[in-house]
Amino acid sequence: MSTRQRGVSTPQVVTPSVSVVIPAYNEAHRLPRSLGTVLEYLSGVPGSELIVVDDGSMDDTVHVAEQCLDGCDRVFSRLLRTVRNRGKGHAVRTGLLAARASIGVFTDADLSTPITELPKLLDPLLRGESDIAFGSRALDRRLIGVHQPWLRETAGRVFNLVVRASTGLPIWDTQCGFKAFRMSACRPILEVATIDRFGFDVEWLYVAYRAGLRLREIPVRWNHCEGSTVSLRRDSLRLIDDIRLIRQQAATGVYNRAIDDTVGTTVPRQERNWKPA
Repeated sequence: MSTRQRGVSTPQVVTPSVSVVIPAYNEAHRLPRSLGTVLEYLSGVPGSELIVVDDGSMDDTVHVAEQCLDGCDRVFSRLLRTVRNRGKGHAVRTGLLAARASIGVFTDADLSTPITELPKLLDPLLRGESDIAFGSRALDRRLIGVHQPWLRETAGRVFNLVVRASTGLPIWDTQCGFKAFRMSACRPILEVATIDRFGFDVEWLYVAYRAGLRLREIPVRWNHCEGSTVSLRRDSLRLIDDIRLIRQQAATGVYNRAIDDTVGTTVPRQERNWKPA
């Protein structure tokens, strides 16, 4: 994996207030608008960080990302690259484990949840009320502007019912690509995670729940964007396989170390007042 850093001239002394991770696979067409929007927003958040993780793209994603990051010197930014496509879960995990801030966030490259919804996730973490806060489309569907096609939306609801029944997670939407993590508590979970593709959210939330971390599901604005790489047939089967693997690994103790390392972690005192742009 290679890395490229842009932004502030003395990054070694910067302590970002929040690290935002954007995974990208063949996203050259989206990145100019998306990265421009995120960089403009984070420029109003002192010390923030943007990490773009290229997941072995075969288009101009790397070149476009470099151009976008080169054009902004107000936000510390990095481009991380993997040599081959490993999956969204691997890309997000790579970015979060490289994060320099105490809070790591990931959002999808299409910004289906606007970056302006970020304070909804950060506020409960900064108040010491939760360890993971994540966006949900299910809690208040009035916040959905552009809906997915009926079949895809119905399948998403079925996915979440299967997840609840199979894992015991009291969560109505595990797949919304907008999540924030208190890194001191969640790093052991990310380090032990094994699922690189569709079910990675379920694995992380399941282990966090087993470890007793405080999870907060928060209704957010969301809009369907055309061009999704999710396949109903392929990813439905992957989700079932991933849930089976999660249950198997839980039964054989794969997650025990992460759970032991996470149990009892305390919420640090808030070091700064985070102010949205």
